[in-house]
This record gives sequence, structure tokens and C-alpha cells, in this order.
Amino acid sequence: MKTILSLLLFLAGGVAAQQTPIHQLNDRLGKGINMGNMFEAPEEAAWGNPFREDYFSKIAALGFDHVRIPIRWDTPTRTGQSAPYPINPEFLTRIKQVVDLALREGLMVIINMHHHDALFASPAEQKEKFLSQWRQIAEYFEQYPETLLFEVLNEPHGALTPSLWNDYFAEALSAIRVTNPTRAVLMGTAEFGGVSGISQLDPPEDAHIIVTVHYYSPFTFTHQGAAWVGSHTDAWLGTPWYDLGYEREALMQELDAVVRFSEEKNIPVHMGEFGAYSTADMPSRARWTNFLSRYFESVGFSWAYWEWSAGFGIYDPSTDSFREPLLNALLHDPLGEPQNAYPSTLYESNFTTAPDGWSLFNHQGASGTAAIESDYLQVHITKGGSQNWHSQLSRAGFELRQGKMYRISFTAKSQIPTAITHYMGQSASPYQAYSGYQSFQLAETEREFAYVFQMQSPDDANSRMVVDLGQVETMLWFKKLKLEELNFLVASIPMETAEKISAYPNPVESTVTLKGIRPGTVAKLFTPSGKLIREMPLFHESPIVNMEDLQAGLYLLALHTATSMQIFRIVKK
Repeated sequence: MKTILSLLLFLAGGVAAQQTPIHQLNDRLGKGINMGNMFEAPEEAAWGNPFREDYFSKIAALGFDHVRIPIRWDTPTRTGQSAPYPINPEFLTRIKQVVDLALREGLMVIINMHHHDALFASPAEQKEKFLSQWRQIAEYFEQYPETLLFEVLNEPHGALTPSLWNDYFAEALSAIRVTNPTRAVLMGTAEFGGVSGISQLDPPEDAHIIVTVHYYSPFTFTHQGAAWVGSHTDAWLGTPWYDLGYEREALMQELDAVVRFSEEKNIPVHMGEFGAYSTADMPSRARWTNFLSRYFESVGFSWAYWEWSAGFGIYDPSTDSFREPLLNALLHDPLGEPQNAYPSTLYESNFTTAPDGWSLFNHQGASGTAAIESDYLQVHITKGGSQNWHSQLSRAGFELRQGKMYRISFTAKSQIPTAITHYMGQSASPYQAYSGYQSFQLAETEREFAYVFQMQSPDDANSRMVVDLGQVETMLWFKKLKLEELNFLVASIPMETAEKISAYPNPVESTVTLKGIRPGTVAKLFTPSGKLIREMPLFHESPIVNMEDLQAGLYLLALHTATSMQIFRIVKK
């Protein structure tokens, strides 16, 4: 029925009859998938993933609601490179064939402008061609139903700054509105389309705009071993995503800026890309994908997974089979409970009287000062640089061990909305960011921010914590910068012992009671790194171990007798 109704609307032509409010239209977009590495390649089959005409029937049968079709319009064979910049009629016809196939299957369709590299490098020189291309695309598809949507530009970046992008989008929208006065148009964020660009996005007043955002955090997980990003991504190979509560918390905190933007502007959001590359292990990919899919739906975002049949894909064209864990994560699996982890604090800042080892470094003409104010580290950026790292807070001396999971958290606010970057990395060249670069949006209201990473590189006894402070003149305040090690297991580990010993409660707030102890047993309490905290002889069957004075986290309680040893993992709340 869905296919028949969509076909009738399509054959009727025109968009004037369908005036669905934009929030309802975004709800109808629902669940989608990207037809990646096809039409955004320089030629359709250039990247080894050509389009097949049966793809849309498969996608519709699975239960997807829309497809996003990335398209590279700006090549010499597709667009004339001198005024009036005509688009090749044969290429327009080819795109029309593909759009028609999708609409006939009852799928909504988003077509975009992808990889306009010349525009990113030289906006002023390429602007008229960019606008001409959209005038032609809009006119060509003028009579199509509202189930065809336009996305003006994929991942603006480079010389196309956030400010310029706001202007260029408004002009492109005006060009589109001449022939398509009510068609839904998607506006992405600058700075490569991610969350970091949302604070600088300024959509024009228009009742038919959807904001689109791409999401690939944590990048060290989703792009491990991604050669096109750089050889440094090989160091991230093996990075898992456990679906810890702390991992979910970090993603939700980052995405909160998009949620608040949507609510404040009353503009719906489409998550136009998210996915994890095939070099990550499949269970981790499925867990990450499932959490984000259900989270996007819970906050009212439509979404399109990246992508169908290439390196991130849910479908293998060589075997005509689906990657079931990803497919189920997207479309079928409910969101389960997160895994638990227990933190041990390795460092927490103290700005009562001194900077606590933190220093402010200014580069490339940026300037600023740092001082202690009411238990905060206050930073005054008096001149912003052209890159976030041109004003940089840093503290060295942190020990990170390979294979360990860490949680970084801090509390911060700013005088004006400010995008910052936080990471853990090397203290010397080549300054590798072990955690990847984590972006956060600071505002006048104080908030806690956090992220989680696993150390994939060899042990580093002198790593540094870094905050890149943005590119604007402002005041920023920081406190409670914290590094924690995350531990997972809680159960006891018996080691060749016949005694039936129990320890409760676990987790514990103050004291642990032991049952089944032989008189003469010796208890030793250690940190997870092996540091002895205390040692005590136990003289009766039900002794009590006092942990009230210890910080929250994981501890090891070793019980030694003359013939055996048993270790308990005790969690202090």
C-alpha cells in the first residue's frame, strides 16, 4: 500500500498539493540509508561500488523509509567549468532514473551536493558555479513530489568558513525557492558537518528547513584503520565500544548541543551520516549502531546510516547477503541496559590556590592569560587564533597504560558559546592524540563534560591532558578536570582454595563483611594497579574491612591463608 500510494503521488506530479509541516515530514523520513561510494565518486563505478537497480527494492523490503544519495556534481564531465556552468543533460537524466526508482519503491529521497572540493578551496571564485548548479537542479526536479528533498552541500569546510557557509546557504536557498517554494531543504553544519559546527549555524527564516548533522564519535573507534584519513589511524586498530553507561553518557553529552539547537530554533534534525568502519570488530559496531539509532529516535531525529554496500555497509554485494548484526541493530533490536564499569580516580584538579601544573600556551599570534578565580582556572582569550590549538591549556605527567580504559571529565562554562577540543596525548612530537580529538560546546551555563577512550598505544608515563580553546575572544572557566581508570569485573577470582568465603555488600559504601574466614587469614587491600593500601590479620570468622575513607572505584582484596589465596574485586561507591 505504501508503494502504491507513493507511486500515485509521484505520477500526479508537483509539490503544491503536498504541504506537510516540516516536523511531520522529518518524522516520515524516519530510518534511512546512504547510497555511499556510488554517485559521489568521480565516475559512477570508480570506487568499486556501482549502483544496482535492485537495491531500492531490497532497502524498501527491509523497512527503511528513505535513501540519501550523495552526488558529486562538480567534475568536468558533469558540469561545464565556465559560465553559465551547464550540468551535463545525460548526468541529470541518470540521477533522475535513480531518484525515480527509489520513489517507485515508496522510499523518500534526499539528493545532495557532495565533494565540491573547488568550493571549499576557493569559495569566492566558485560561488557562481555553485549557485548555478542549484538553480539547474531545482528547476529540473521542480515538478517532483515533496518526498524528494534537497541537501545543499555535504560537510562544508576549509575556506568555506562557518560564517561564509551561512551566507552561501541562504543564497542557494533563494535560488532553489524560485522554482521550489515549499520543498524541504537540508542545511548541514560547517567544520565537516559535525556537532562542532552547530553553535555557529544560522539558518535563514524558512518554514521548510531541516538541519542535518553527521556523527562519527568516538572517531578513534569509528575510523580505526581508515587509510583515507591517514596512517595514524592504524594506531587505533582494536579500539572497542563496550556500550558502557559512561560511553553512552559521553555521546549524549556531545549530542545535547544538537538537541538544544533543535528545540530553541524549532527546526527538525536529520542525522545524515553515522557508521563505524569494517576494521572495527562487529560486536562493537553493532552495539554502537544500536545505541545511536535508538537514541536518535528517542529525541525525534530522523537518521540515515552510512552506508549500504561499501566499507561501512550493511549489505555485501559480492555475496548478496546482509550483515545481520548491523541490520538488526538499526531496524530491529531494542536498546538494552548498558554495561557497568567502575572508576578509580587517578587525578582531579585542585584550583584552590594555584594552577595545579596547568599552563596556557599561545601560538600563531593568539594571546590570552590564565589565573585562579574562586576555585576555577579562568582563561581570558584576548585574541583568538585561526585554529583551536592556537590557545591551549596543557598539563603533563599522566601515566597511561596500553589496553586500559579511561574516562576524562571536566566542568566548564564560557562567556559566549565556544567550541573547544579536549584530548589526552603525547607530550612531545609527533604529539599523537591517544584519545582522538573530542569536541565540546561551552556556554554560559556550567556543565560537566566527559568522554571515554581505550589506550591502544604503548604505555606512556608522561602523557598530557590538553584543552584547545577555540578561535574567539572570550572568558572560560574550568574546574574538576579528572582522569579515571575504568574497571569492569566485580566477581571474585578463586585461586586453588577450598574455603567458601563471601564478601558483602559489593558494591560497598563503608564496610565489607567477610564470611567463612579462617582465623589467621591475612587480608591485603590493593589498588587495581597493584599498590598496597593496607594489610590486616583477621582473627574471627566474620571480620569487617573498613573502606569508608577510600575514594570511589575498584579495589582488590586478597585473602591469604597458609595454603591458599582468594582475590575479590570490591567496588567502592
